[in-house]
Amino acid sequence: MSDARRSDRHDTADTEAGKTTPEPTVPAQSRQATAESGAIQITSEPIVLHQRAGRDADAVDITPALNAEHNAGGAELNSAAGEPGAAGGGEAVRSASPGPAGRRSSRRRKVVLGAVLAVAVAGVAALGSVGLRIVQQKDATLATPVEVAGLTRDESQGAQATIEYLRTAVNAEINFAESYGVAYADPAGPDRSVLLFGGTTLVWQPERDLDRLFELASEENSPVADIREVDAGSLGGIMKCGTAPIDGGELVFCGWADHGSIAMGMFAGRSIDESARLLRQIRNAVQSRD
Repeated sequence: MSDARRSDRHDTADTEAGKTTPEPTVPAQSRQATAESGAIQITSEPIVLHQRAGRDADAVDITPALNAEHNAGGAELNSAAGEPGAAGGGEAVRSASPGPAGRRSSRRRKVVLGAVLAVAVAGVAALGSVGLRIVQQKDATLATPVEVAGLTRDESQGAQATIEYLRTAVNAEINFAESYGVAYADPAGPDRSVLLFGGTTLVWQPERDLDRLFELASEENSPVADIREVDAGSLGGIMKCGTAPIDGGELVFCGWADHGSIAMGMFAGRSIDESARLLRQIRNAVQSRD
């Protein structure tokens, strides 16, 4: 009984196995929609395998586009960085190297710097020369010897009053450390006397202060004119002479200035050349430096 049942079951199984059951047909569009929606469809057909094959195909199609975009981006980066071989890279490298214009600009800078250095050196040399003259001339003293250059010191009351007036007027405008004044008479005649006035101090601009002294010596109706520079002699500095009209003739004004003294002489009955020569002789006799 038991064996008969088992035999029947085997026969039934064989009969069912021999039958062909038709598979359900799934439209292609339905499969495509299912694949695109991402849902997993369980069928007798390997739909999932076809979906994966499709994705692999898509990946193959997309890869070249990605590689092309990557290469283009690299080319742009290389071009911006100026690397050789990149688009425009060669031009960037060539522009980085100094061209003729850059070399000319460098040469111009060198020329300008050289000129500035030369001016600076010349300026230092000039300042050194002026500084040396100041040191040599600043400590000056003026004396009033009894006799000088054939002249004799005039001790008369009128001469002393005139000298005191001149010293006071000049010292009010030029602040001397020590004012100075003396009158000398010429044995040849009273109309050839010499008046000398001024003072000693540290003078930074000798010519400027000497010009001021000429302005002080000028009067409204008798200005000192035709002022010109003459030889200052061995003591240096600057010396100038000019003339002013007086009754019956003219009066010569000659003065000197250096970094230690300023003085002016009034010469009657003499020309400018004779007055300048006499002033150099008087100066050599009355001025000394420590």
